Amino acid sequence: MVDLSISADDYLRYYSGSVKHVVATTTDGRNARFPANVLQKVVDHNGIYGRFRIHFSDSGKFLSIERLV
Repeated sequence: MVDLSISADDYLRYYSGSVKHVVATTTDGRNARFPANVLQKVVDHNGIYGRFRIHFSDSGKFLSIERLV
């Protein structure tokens, strides 16, 4: 799980091509690096805020992202 706090302006840098990956610290202290485009499903007009679970296959392919309540 990761806690994300990304403003809409910061997320727009993905669209300009200057940001390709997001690096976040998981709730258990590990670093997680993942493609910024996986966040498209959870961005809104304010940006991306909250706790999320991101699922990857055993080979590292993105499977899904879910916002935790």
